[in-house]
Amino acid sequence: MDAASAIARRTLADGRIRAGSFALFFAFYAAANVTGYRDAYPTAADRRAFALGFGADKAVRFLYGVPHNLVTVGGYVGWRVGGGGAMFAGAWGVVAAVRAFRGEEDSGRMELVLAAPLSRRQAALGVLAGLAMEAALLWLVLAVCLIAPGLAAGGSAYLALAVMSGGVVFAGVGALASQVLPSRRLALGAASGLFAAALLTRVVADTASGAGWLRWATPLGWTEEMRAFTGPRPAVLLLPAAATALLLAATVAIAVRRDLGTGLVAARDTAPADLRLLGSPAALALRGERGTLIAWSAGAGLFALTVGSLASSFTQSSVPASLRRQLHKLGVSAVTPAGAVGLYFLFGALAFSLFCCAQMGAARREESEGRLETLFALPVGRRAWLAARAALAVAGSLLLAVVAGVAAWAGAAGAGAHLSLIRLLEAAFNCLPAALLFLGLAALAFAVWPRAGAGLGYGLVGAAFVWQLVGEVLSVPSWTLGISPFNHIGLVPAEPLRIGAALAMLAAGCLAIVLADWQFGRRDLTGA
Repeated sequence: MDAASAIARRTLADGRIRAGSFALFFAFYAAANVTGYRDAYPTAADRRAFALGFGADKAVRFLYGVPHNLVTVGGYVGWRVGGGGAMFAGAWGVVAAVRAFRGEEDSGRMELVLAAPLSRRQAALGVLAGLAMEAALLWLVLAVCLIAPGLAAGGSAYLALAVMSGGVVFAGVGALASQVLPSRRLALGAASGLFAAALLTRVVADTASGAGWLRWATPLGWTEEMRAFTGPRPAVLLLPAAATALLLAATVAIAVRRDLGTGLVAARDTAPADLRLLGSPAALALRGERGTLIAWSAGAGLFALTVGSLASSFTQSSVPASLRRQLHKLGVSAVTPAGAVGLYFLFGALAFSLFCCAQMGAARREESEGRLETLFALPVGRRAWLAARAALAVAGSLLLAVVAGVAAWAGAAGAGAHLSLIRLLEAAFNCLPAALLFLGLAALAFAVWPRAGAGLGYGLVGAAFVWQLVGEVLSVPSWTLGISPFNHIGLVPAEPLRIGAALAMLAAGCLAIVLADWQFGRRDLTGA
């Protein structure tokens, strides 16, 4: 089993940047929520007011699920860290498993590994062992960072286990998708789609009347039902354990039988000639990203439709004056449908920023797979190619903004909230300056550090957003909050567009793209 152990260690080493990024997020997110709650609500009266205002608020359940016993630190942390952490753990599981199973295979290196005295079963088990070690590391970091601020060790360990249980299930989903589908891109898309469906199911279960039973249909709902610090239900752990075991057993069973570079669903060997979008490198990039654009547009539309339909929920809650002051400190100017949309469209800015980073990640994949060497042997300039990829990301972001604005208006109209289509489109476009700033930073990272550029882009977005979420609660100096671009986004339509900040972010993003274009034209191409 020495060879399998080497595979496990290699899998863990290959994911060190990803594991480190998620570990830092979990550490900061856990510690900030514990200390932030104690600082923001120091008295029993403050905590009761908070619980009365947020306990039945559907707009808040949209993000974190149904809260339990918010008058205690453990109840609050179990709700915030359990709900928010489970979503990030699920994203980790999908990305880590697909990368571990198909990254080496699609690059051709797995053929060399299997040429040694190593069976397909040993290789698959080695990859799973590496993923298990990465998951254990994240669990340990989360548990320690809950214990350090003063929470009980047993409850902290259980909450960390509840959070990571969903991540492990989605790692199984990603692993199985890697065996069923013939490429890494298709496997990642399918697993991400299942994760989005699970998240949407959890949102419906927590916000729609009489739909609570749907929590039992999604791993994210299982995490919520474990109820760390508020009447724990350890028996619920049997559900993710059984689901993970079934998914991984199916993964290994398929892995030992299929050919490398294929899937249970075979790719088509022949197809009718399709010459559309082959006239230029930019058109070819659009051709390759059509599926991605459709998936992101569908996700943005569903998100915005849900936000619009819940926009009036703030007005239906009896929110005490003390809570309104706290909301104002957090940047919510009014407890109104417009204020709710403005708040939740901050998550739209996060999504658009991640989309832009994904486009730079796609550019990096073209380079790592060796396609750019052939392309640049033709009369195609490097700088023109990168500029075209950036333009595609901008056009895609504009499409997402239009879809989100129209969908939010449709959801609000269906729920009886009278919000202007023009103002909701403005709210969606209000997300673009920050997204285009991160596009420029991701492009610059790709041009300067090609192998680590994609991860660095995602890391910058994640760090800025988390700082925006918890920095105000921690009462840090205002100038440190200003480091995050998300802090400069006005809560349109409740507030006017911050034109100065938007222009500054657009200018910085354009400058970063120009620098990236110049640097990319000078450096050597690098492989995987």
